[in-house]
Amino acid sequence: MSVIVLSLKKMALPFGQHLLLMSFFGFFAYSSFVRGEKNNTLIFTKENTIRNCSCSADIRDCDYNLANLMCTCKTVLPYTIEQASYDSDLTIWFTDITALGFLLNFTLVRDLKLSLCSTTILPTEYLTIWGLKRLRINTEVKDQFPEQSLLIHTSDDSDFKEDKPKLPTDRQTFLYVSFLDTALFNGESSLKSYSIENVVSITNNFPYLSYFKMFSIPSNKSYIVTFIY
Repeated sequence: MSVIVLSLKKMALPFGQHLLLMSFFGFFAYSSFVRGEKNNTLIFTKENTIRNCSCSADIRDCDYNLANLMCTCKTVLPYTIEQASYDSDLTIWFTDITALGFLLNFTLVRDLKLSLCSTTILPTEYLTIWGLKRLRINTEVKDQFPEQSLLIHTSDDSDFKEDKPKLPTDRQTFLYVSFLDTALFNGESSLKSYSIENVVSITNNFPYLSYFKMFSIPSNKSYIVTFIY
């Protein structure tokens, strides 16, 4: 019996070494978990700079200090953001329609959250979003509808499997395009949408979207056009 006890004592580690070993394995497990999680992208403008952040958890809307603390953020040049593509969930914080238009117009994204970080009343302007499937909005305008969500499409994710998503090139593939009315952030009504399928020409069917003529878009495609208001 004494031989067994002596052997166990030799095998036992001091408490400090136990604690160090537990901390090491705990950190390793946490790091592996974080690496396995898919981070979300957060973009906002602050003091005339654009911040692009990668966040492993949701950040309270419009809390810039918390975002800089909890996310991996960097200041980016404007040309890296304009008409970009995202295969992760995207959140945009903005304070005016000019900033939102610059950060969002003609962006390709599947899951989008937009947060208005001011009490500014926005006019009606239409912004174009490619491939949008789900939209969430949040506004600081204290009205009946401060936070809302909308499921737009439930198609498969084949267009978003690449590291950098591209517009489909197959002649038989529909292009999903959404037009977002910026006045919806005024919180005066519930979030709504309607879709029109088999649209051959956006510029011919919707002539009031004249700015679309300035962009090169495939002419041999059929579109599913969604208006969000």
